[in-house]
Order: sequence, then C-alpha cells, then structure tokens
Amino acid sequence: QEHYGGLQGLTIAWVGDGNNVLQSFMTSAAKLGMHLRIATPRGFEPDLRITKIAEQNSKEYGTKLLLTTDPSEAADSANALVTDTWISMGQEEEKKERLKAFQGYQITMQTAKSAASNWTFLHCLPRKPEEVDDEVFYSPQSLVFQEAENRKWTI
Repeated sequence: QEHYGGLQGLTIAWVGDGNNVLQSFMTSAAKLGMHLRIATPRGFEPDLRITKIAEQNSKEYGTKLLLTTDPSEAADSANALVTDTWISMGQEEEKKERLKAFQGYQITMQTAKSAASNWTFLHCLPRKPEEVDDEVFYSPQSLVFQEAENRKWTI
C-alpha cells in the first residue's frame, strides 16, 4: 500500500511453500481487493480449508485466485512477487527433501520477466539464497527492508 498508493486491483504472486504466511495472504487478499496467484510444488499446497475460504472470498469480492505448480504462470502480470522460507522451524529434518521439491521455485529476474513492469519483491526474512537470488533480493524492486521496518512498528 505504501509503495503503490493502494491495494485495490494489485496482483500478488506467491511462489513457494503453502505455509502460514501464504495462508494469511489467502484469507485477506480478496477482502483488500487484491488478486492472488499462487505457485507451490505438488505436496506443498496450502491447507484445503484455507483454499476454500480464499475461493469464497474471491467470488464475494470479485477478485481472481489462481493455484498452480508453475512459478512463471503465477508471476504473469503480478505487481508483487512474494516468497518465504521453504524450511520453517521444526522442518529441519525435511531440508533435503524440501530443497529437491522446490527446485525451479527460486525467484529470479527470469521469474520476473512476465511480471508487471512495476513489479516489486517481498520476503518476510530471514532469506535463504535458494528462495530468491541476490540479483532480485538486492534490486531496486526489492522492498524487503521497508517491509521489515514496517513490521517492526507493528510489534
């Protein structure tokens, strides 16, 4: 909102794990007038109950919701590319399996090629290089440090 001047009509692309951060986006995006495009590997989709809520909200608020396994499809025309950790606390034993499953999900400039011309990047930190490459993470499109500062004020 701070960057774009509003949220209505923005398209958010989530590329990564179907975790709690994504599920928060799913339950709120439509209510804020945002379209949501989600790419997760098979087996790492968001909770089905949350998906049903997101589908219902999308219909009610007239927004679009896409679930796919293709990061490029999710990124198409997106204003914001978003990811989060692929290995959350308590999942450390699954690291090897998860890194294999998430191959091809790293956000790169190639991922952003089909995004909107004014695309930005968000990550709630800490970030691992396999999730987003340095070129995107340190690019002018990256809002991760402003995002972290804003989160600090909410705490």
